[in-house]
Amino acid sequence: MIKRPTYQNMVQRIGRASLLAAFFLPAVAQAATSEWVTSTGGMIRIVAAPLNKDGTIPASLEIKLNPGWKTYWREPGASGIPPQITLDPAEGIVLEKIGFPVPKTFDDGTVRYIGYDKSVSFPLTLKRVSGEGDVNIRASVFLGICEDICIPVQGELDLTLKHGDFDNPLDAARIEGAVAALPEAPADDFAVTTAVYDVQTSTVRLSLRLPPDTATDHRDLFLAGPSGVSFGKPVIATTRGAELEAEIPVRLSTKDNTLEGKPVILTVRAGARAMETTLAFD
Repeated sequence: MIKRPTYQNMVQRIGRASLLAAFFLPAVAQAATSEWVTSTGGMIRIVAAPLNKDGTIPASLEIKLNPGWKTYWREPGASGIPPQITLDPAEGIVLEKIGFPVPKTFDDGTVRYIGYDKSVSFPLTLKRVSGEGDVNIRASVFLGICEDICIPVQGELDLTLKHGDFDNPLDAARIEGAVAALPEAPADDFAVTTAVYDVQTSTVRLSLRLPPDTATDHRDLFLAGPSGVSFGKPVIATTRGAELEAEIPVRLSTKDNTLEGKPVILTVRAGARAMETTLAFD
């Protein structure tokens, strides 16, 4: 005998089906990623999170590299193009800061440059300085990627953060991951102890305190200065346990021939940890 479903059973089944349908439907999410811009060797896009109460907008510039391709750090070395981002001022959004994960040094004996050989995300701090309602981000991005030679890449990236919509947690996780990959601030066990610029030899001499548990064969230094200031290959002069001394050649194309008053960003890798600080020379 076939048992016919009662009205109550049918209602329960419809209710369960409705719940399943609602579960598997895509959530209403904020449009927080631009379209990918594709070029030879890779793709670029911008990811953004909702506007904070102070007007800041967490974001990141994502670079997806094809195998064998590289892109550049803030100071690319003898050749290369660092990432540059220009925002449309008509949208009332400004770029306050761009962060850089710890890079690598590439040296084939002829050309030395600094960058990344894997896909990378640069955290961005954007800020709304005017306007209300939806946030429109229109960015012109210019950077270099290379395989055997450097290729300039330019892309126009647009996205809109809809006011009142739900945030997409995957986009927030991408931005948080980019921030987590940044070097840490100086600490008691990881800091610069002395920094001197020798005008006669055009050399920066550094002494650093490193974490005691870092391997001596995984230490590297990277320096970046303002326009007109560049640096040669760091020479680690002395390593004693948790201490390191290094000398870095300086090239100045400015008329005053000094580092006085010019901020220099130092990034240090020591084992699995990395630290970044700004040096000031008197």
